Amino acid sequence: MKHLIRKEFLEKGYVFATRAAETALASGHTRPARLASNENPYPPSPKAVKAAADVLPHTNRYPDETNKEFIDALKKRHGDYRFVASVGMDGIIDTVIRTLVADGDRVAVATPTYSYYGLAVQAQGGVTVSVPRKADFSVDPATFCRDAAGTKLAFLCTPNNPTGTTETPETIAEICENYEGVLFLDCAYIEFDGTDYRPLMRRYWNLIIGRTMSKAYSLAGLRVGYAFVPEWYGPVYQRAATPFTLNMVSQAAAAAALRDTVHVKKIVSVVQEWRQRFIDECPYPVVPGGANFVMVDVAPQKADDVVTELAKKGVIVRSCASFPGLPDHYIRVSIGEPWENEAFIAAITDIYQP
Repeated sequence: MKHLIRKEFLEKGYVFATRAAETALASGHTRPARLASNENPYPPSPKAVKAAADVLPHTNRYPDETNKEFIDALKKRHGDYRFVASVGMDGIIDTVIRTLVADGDRVAVATPTYSYYGLAVQAQGGVTVSVPRKADFSVDPATFCRDAAGTKLAFLCTPNNPTGTTETPETIAEICENYEGVLFLDCAYIEFDGTDYRPLMRRYWNLIIGRTMSKAYSLAGLRVGYAFVPEWYGPVYQRAATPFTLNMVSQAAAAAALRDTVHVKKIVSVVQEWRQRFIDECPYPVVPGGANFVMVDVAPQKADDVVTELAKKGVIVRSCASFPGLPDHYIRVSIGEPWENEAFIAAITDIYQP
């Protein structure tokens, strides 16, 4: 009964890389290189796995609604900041929008970037205002603040998905000082870069820093997101949050993963090594970045065509054609296991057209 559905959800939604996977399978590749979803190819810390298994017998009860074990682990890892947690970064984004955005409110988004911001704003009845990045995909603070004027909330991703580009703390500070709304800084990939924005939380009332356990900590399947929030905002977030969003298995695994810093450092080191190899060995230009993926400019070819050709060779990557504001000659390639990375380098070299 389509007349009952809001028009925003009749056709469009989040775009997954399913078509490339189907092409790879149809081409006879039963174990393709999966480099489209920015996943961590390595399993979680054994300590996280054990912690999750230990609480499974107790899942007949609701989890701790305050997420105390996880929050305590966050404070031990990062310091005495105010934290909130939810089901993945998307859960944090949804709740933040719920607290600030009403029908017709405008929300600024630095584009091109992660498409879910716009989808979530739309779901809440808000209107997205696109703030274009510069030619090198960095953000100009003056332009950002000018275009975001009058909005209550703004989203800025760093390292940015899908470009991989990272903003300096000085850029973020300038925005916070001159923007009258709340800035949500999405740092899902920050462990792979190392830029530290946390000290800015002590200086600015209007900064929220979102993070996730899905990437560097290998817990994508458990959906754990968290955010540094200002003291004034913590109670507001909790009142708007869905009850019991983070299950006890996820909480236990995430807390244990945070404590295993050696495990994460090894993963980050491997990702950084392969990221540099992609930059050095890919025949197409690679945009310099700090995430666990790279964005490749395949011009004069089209992104969708290159994705299809790579899938036929058993390598699944992401076309960036669906990212608003980005030309259709970019692909995004995650860092995978060594054999997957080698497969990508070989396949992209084989189809290269100067």
